[in-house]
Amino acid sequence: MPNGSHQIQLEISIHTIWDFVRDMNKWAPLVPGYIEHEILNQHQSTWSFKGDLGFVKKTVKLQIDITQWQEPTRVSFDLTGLSDNFSGNGYFEADAINKHLTMMTGYLDITAKGAMGPMINSILKNFVPKTAFELSEAIAAEIIEIEKAG
Repeated sequence: MPNGSHQIQLEISIHTIWDFVRDMNKWAPLVPGYIEHEILNQHQSTWSFKGDLGFVKKTVKLQIDITQWQEPTRVSFDLTGLSDNFSGNGYFEADAINKHLTMMTGYLDITAKGAMGPMINSILKNFVPKTAFELSEAIAAEIIEIEKAG
């Protein structure tokens, strides 16, 4: 199962991070290769993005189902491929170190299924950790920018 996680320590309160990650409209556009997303309801959305799998760039459409909103520490979600036979899950987690310092963790797990699954999974072993890193860093950078502007 291709997966990746990335931790970032931010000099920002856990509540400020929660205010950002609780709204998918704020972080969906930060997904590497983002094309568009649509909020279907409070717990469900669809996302389209272009994935660079090395030898091919592919547009992927996923359904995101929020499985847990645990204020102020965790947003968990399941992924289901709408354009391809993918499934997976992920989360953003924040742990308050103190009042003004928070450890943020992003985690992503995506598995390809079907006849091409084994070949695609070998490619995803590099793609998924890179995506988890890039998305976590983009979210952290955006939160820092908002804090500076505020």
